Amino acid sequence: MRHHKPRILAVLLLANLALLVLPLGGLWMLRLYESALVRQTETELISQAAIIAAAQRAAWLREAGQDAAPQAIDWAPRFASLDLARDPILPPPPDAAAPDRPADPLARAAGAAIAPVLAEAQRVTLAAMRVTDQAGVVVASTGSEDGLSLRALEEVAAALAGQPAARVRARREAVPAGAGSISRAAPFRVFVALPVQAGERVIGAVLLSRTPSSLRQALHGKRWELAALSLAMLVVAGGLAGFIAYTVSRPIRAVADQARAVAAGARVEVRRVRRSAVREADELATAIAGMAETLERRAAYISDFAAAVSHEFKTPLAALRGALELLQDHGPGMSAQERANFLAQCMEDVQRLDRLVTRLLDLARAETPQPQDTGRAAIGDAFRDAAAGRDIAFAGDATAEAAIAPEALRSILGILFDNVRQHAGPQARCAVACRIEGDVVRIGVSDNGRGISGANARRVFDRFFTTARAAGGTGLGLAIARSLAEAAGGGLDLLPGAPGATFELRLPAWPRR
Repeated sequence: MRHHKPRILAVLLLANLALLVLPLGGLWMLRLYESALVRQTETELISQAAIIAAAQRAAWLREAGQDAAPQAIDWAPRFASLDLARDPILPPPPDAAAPDRPADPLARAAGAAIAPVLAEAQRVTLAAMRVTDQAGVVVASTGSEDGLSLRALEEVAAALAGQPAARVRARREAVPAGAGSISRAAPFRVFVALPVQAGERVIGAVLLSRTPSSLRQALHGKRWELAALSLAMLVVAGGLAGFIAYTVSRPIRAVADQARAVAAGARVEVRRVRRSAVREADELATAIAGMAETLERRAAYISDFAAAVSHEFKTPLAALRGALELLQDHGPGMSAQERANFLAQCMEDVQRLDRLVTRLLDLARAETPQPQDTGRAAIGDAFRDAAAGRDIAFAGDATAEAAIAPEALRSILGILFDNVRQHAGPQARCAVACRIEGDVVRIGVSDNGRGISGANARRVFDRFFTTARAAGGTGLGLAIARSLAEAAGGGLDLLPGAPGATFELRLPAWPRR
């Protein structure tokens, strides 16, 4: 069963959406937004408690017959500090208890004076408000705790000690609340307690509590803005994914189409594709295009090579077949000389086929990629082995060494010497000159024969091209010699303008110590 893999567009789109969702998930896990709602509620309660504490102080001072003018400016800002990621949610507050003694008369009178203010403020703020005396007994409340003690509550005890306090406590019971309701559905309440001070003396405490907005209610209030933002993020994510997918996958898709066409056997022109927006895609496209071009060249080479081999083998095979058929049909009636002539012709054709097969094997080895460490050959030794039994003059540095396998250098020189014999004639003289220029060894092989015409000079290195077929030439020698030289990092060329024919072999020089 074929597995369907996603396209790069789908992968990029999912990646972009994941990048958008991860920050939101982090906010959810760290409860950052809930903490912001809690701190917002804490800030509101601190502001309300500060005003109530100031009103309670002024009323207490009036009841005590003292000056109720504002105190000298002594800045004491109070900032929100609660954080759900750090601060625990405490149990619900304990119930108010009966006091050990009655409330302070001055505090009770001051509380009675501001009680209508608390009731009116609660209509707007929806916060629960309590004011106590210095012993923690409630003297003013928006609930039913008047005359009861709240000193057992941690926040009130801290405020009576002169330290403001804020806590998050679980609610006693959940209150159903819709997204648009004025009731808040959070499962906890924020408690803020501030001391009421007259100079350095703590004369009471103010305790306020309020349920913060739930995350669902907060998001409901911004539902249209969030919907528009989500839509914009999806559009941006989709646009970025489409742009990246187009710029990255376009060149890959183009060269993949070319590679598939080549693999299917079609003859296509490997064309350059437009560059993409990223380097890796360009490199991949270039590599695939190069592979397709190589396959195309190899296919063309195999096709041309097969046609040339078929042609070269067809002629001696046809001659051999014809001679054998004549001997088979008319052999008994032929004279001994006629049979000998036909057999000699058959032997000559067999030898030509044998030379062709040998040369083809040599060509295949020469054109097979070789490792970089090809070997080390002494020019003088290779010359003596290749020129054994031939009258060939050598001039130059016989101690020079080239970075090529010794057998490969002997094969190249042997092919060049055979080429002189086949084309220049048995009376032609051959000479070899060797010199080193920098890191290149140059070996010239020249003869004083009739030379090579301009038309033939352009084809001497073509496979199966020869003008000495009668002398046993196969048209593969020079192609093999050039391939061996190029495999070693050198080259082989026919030099123009010289009398006779001059071939120059270039090879990397072996470094001398």
